[in-house]
Amino acid sequence: MAGGDGGGRSPGARPALALRGALAAASGGGRLLAARPGHGGDENLFVYDCSSAEKQPLGEKGQDGKGPDKGSDDILAFAFSPSGGYFALTDDSKRLILFQTKPSWECLSVRFVSRRCTSLVITAAEDKIFVADKSGDVYSYSITEPKADGKLELGHVSLLMDVALSADDQYILTADRDEKIRVSLTKAPYSIVSYCMGHREFVSKILVIPNCPDLLLSASGDSTLRLWQYKSGEEVHCCQLSAICGPQATKPDQKYTVSRITYCCQGGYVAILCDSIPTVYIFQLDATAQQLLYKQQISLKHKGWDIAFQEMGDLWILQEDKEAPLLMYRACDGQWKAVTDDKGLQKMSKYIQDNWTVFEGFVGAGSCYSHLYKASFENMDEYLQRKEKKLQQQKKKQQDLQHGSSEQAKKKMKTEEPSL
Repeated sequence: MAGGDGGGRSPGARPALALRGALAAASGGGRLLAARPGHGGDENLFVYDCSSAEKQPLGEKGQDGKGPDKGSDDILAFAFSPSGGYFALTDDSKRLILFQTKPSWECLSVRFVSRRCTSLVITAAEDKIFVADKSGDVYSYSITEPKADGKLELGHVSLLMDVALSADDQYILTADRDEKIRVSLTKAPYSIVSYCMGHREFVSKILVIPNCPDLLLSASGDSTLRLWQYKSGEEVHCCQLSAICGPQATKPDQKYTVSRITYCCQGGYVAILCDSIPTVYIFQLDATAQQLLYKQQISLKHKGWDIAFQEMGDLWILQEDKEAPLLMYRACDGQWKAVTDDKGLQKMSKYIQDNWTVFEGFVGAGSCYSHLYKASFENMDEYLQRKEKKLQQQKKKQQDLQHGSSEQAKKKMKTEEPSL
């Protein structure tokens, strides 16, 4: 398995790419294109339009007790399961749609989530989907019972940017707008193991390194990449992107907010895309020293939308160019070089070109992150009052989750008591 290429996605709707084994998936607007591009025949292409998906009936209340509000059908987040056997997506109409991919693609269920989602992840056991939303909550949804309602697992007091799981499903990690990364026990999410604190702006991306399962890689609006021993919350490495990307700066206060991270176990390569910058930066993980070593940059003629490593180590780039929507790069003698004759890449490119109408509206789109940066407060008292209010809200949410878990345990004990 190549690593962190199964999906995730945040924030907002924009074209995205995911690879898992022989499978490839790309989304534009509300349309999903999925295929096994290395196999022959156009019949391998699976197309799903969220506009044709089941809609929440008017007047029917969702899990949050509120009626439906009208949203677009744009896909906000998606992910493959580790084996590639399942695929899940959420859209702007607050739907969670589950597919099985083998032996062929098939929609298993359409469920409605409480809030618009920013990220999702499927467990290694492939029995649950964890969905993070804009209100700061994480819900779990069953795969084995594909029509069952979701269960509230944990909550933050600010917008969640990303969610990840450890390779053994033991830990769930959540990153928010307020600079925090929280590490919790998956089976008891109200039990917080640690916080990874150090970022000075929102945390845009997190990734547990697949073949170094104690290490977490994070990125932030503070223009840094950081490595953590996440179970203890210890930061072990910090990479200042401005020192590496500086020559490409188009303005003095250029920010390097990482919008995409992908990882390849073969060679320990990390590739990143920064918001609104037409360059892919490649690093290599030194697992022994627990450091990221900068290796190379790939300059693009057009802004990139997404990146993903294939299982054997080829790097795919989805960019805003109809003539060449997909690029491939391969490591050769220590350098990443373009590959143009790959049949699978050519086939997937053709599928995207044939459906370009759903992608073209995102060409030239502005930053997804500009509104997330901290506002500066001239009145420090006002800032501290707001901060205290948020802390109290977080404390109450934590108590509510613990109380709910305690009540469930009491009910279970009652039902299990032997009758006299």
